[in-house]
Amino acid sequence: MYRGFSKSELSQQYSPSSCVDDIATFINAYVQQSKVAKNKALNNKLVLTDLNYHSHKDTLLDLYLPEHQQQNLQNKPKLQVYIHGGYWQELSKEESCFAASNFQAHNCYFAVINYSLAPNASLSEIVEQNRQALAWLYQNADYYGYDQNEIYLSGSSAGAHLAIMMLQTDWTNYIDNQYLSADGQFSFIKGICAVSGIYDLTPIAQTYINEPLQLSPLEITKNSPLLGKMTTAEINPCKVIVSYGNNETAEFKRQSQALLKKLTLLGYPVRFQEISDRNHFDVILDLANPDSWLFNEILKQMSLPLAKS
Repeated sequence: MYRGFSKSELSQQYSPSSCVDDIATFINAYVQQSKVAKNKALNNKLVLTDLNYHSHKDTLLDLYLPEHQQQNLQNKPKLQVYIHGGYWQELSKEESCFAASNFQAHNCYFAVINYSLAPNASLSEIVEQNRQALAWLYQNADYYGYDQNEIYLSGSSAGAHLAIMMLQTDWTNYIDNQYLSADGQFSFIKGICAVSGIYDLTPIAQTYINEPLQLSPLEITKNSPLLGKMTTAEINPCKVIVSYGNNETAEFKRQSQALLKKLTLLGYPVRFQEISDRNHFDVILDLANPDSWLFNEILKQMSLPLAKS
């Protein structure tokens, strides 16, 4: 078994709910806070819903507009994109817009990506859908009014994995030639915030989590940031935040620490933090809190005024 764990120990290490009394409490918080944020945006006509970024019924996103629209076309608002977690098999954009109001209040566009879930899609297909979503957002920036050169990405758990997978992406396969430089190099994601993610999928194949995923050895290697080839920061300049809650399993913490080491060796500037009094599920809710360390680190990453005095 992986790293000498027994089967039951491995399942416990990769079951985030083992650290909390009732996971439903946190899922309900996602649902309720997202409902409030979306209803507020709908009432103020500050959200565009169900924009189809590809040809599948699941490939939709919601785009939240800043509270205060600027008229200065030379200084367009920036875009923060959120990828939800749920072990690639649960949740959707509807439970994942809880941070929208906070970003809108700080003059940001905020997009939430929906994607197909296992077992209806393989992990490779899920990764591809998120790449298509990011490419669509880049190429439609002028139409919707945000800065094409100021796109940032955040994700929680499986969403953190998907966010980091974007650093293993050859965007020349997704972006129209008109945007590419003469040397063929191209990158547009300026920052990533990865919270409580899994970056080596090897142990997942040995747990109950793999039942809907059915990961093959090839798919594990292809979709594991810690195993696959990642571009250097010189080629793909991007600031990264890696974080998790202090009340998480040892394996979730170790995976983030391993990612920190790899990113640092590749030259990426990384802000790293274990956040106290947080678990795997509520740590990401800090994105909705203007006074939190996590949200203020994202503001720094985006070169925006801090919310915290």
